[in-house]
Amino acid sequence: QLAGRWFLVGMASRCSYLAEHSHRLEPTAVTVTVLDGQSLVISTFRKLDGVCWEIRQRYLPAQAHGRFLLKGRGYGSKVDVVVGETDHSSYAILYYQKGRSVSVKLYGRSSRVSDAIVDKFEQRVRAVGLSEDVTYYFPTYGFCDSADEFHILDGEL
Repeated sequence: QLAGRWFLVGMASRCSYLAEHSHRLEPTAVTVTVLDGQSLVISTFRKLDGVCWEIRQRYLPAQAHGRFLLKGRGYGSKVDVVVGETDHSSYAILYYQKGRSVSVKLYGRSSRVSDAIVDKFEQRVRAVGLSEDVTYYFPTYGFCDSADEFHILDGEL
């Protein structure tokens, strides 16, 4: 049900890189493909220095429904991903936990979502101890639809 195209609308995170580069946020679109009925392949399309890139990652199913594991490179770099709330037709709120730090992302089926959905997202952000000053909203135009073969990064697939 998560399959298809999504747009990254907002993100809350204490990530220092995000804070330092928040003025350079790029429109980000995601395509979700369900493999073998369980794993998700996430293709993230975004610009870097004006060039469209595709970053591919595989989310492996975890014990419970709506929970996934994203394995990074190296020890201790795994990320737990939880689908917090979604209606599959307009929005999804996902939690990403790495060690003790939590990030929350809001995805929309379109690049803009209703105020009610933004309110829900901001409530979820506060509920995990994050605040407005670490909440960022992404541009709603200028999305990449694809990347050429030289600009595809494979995560742990």
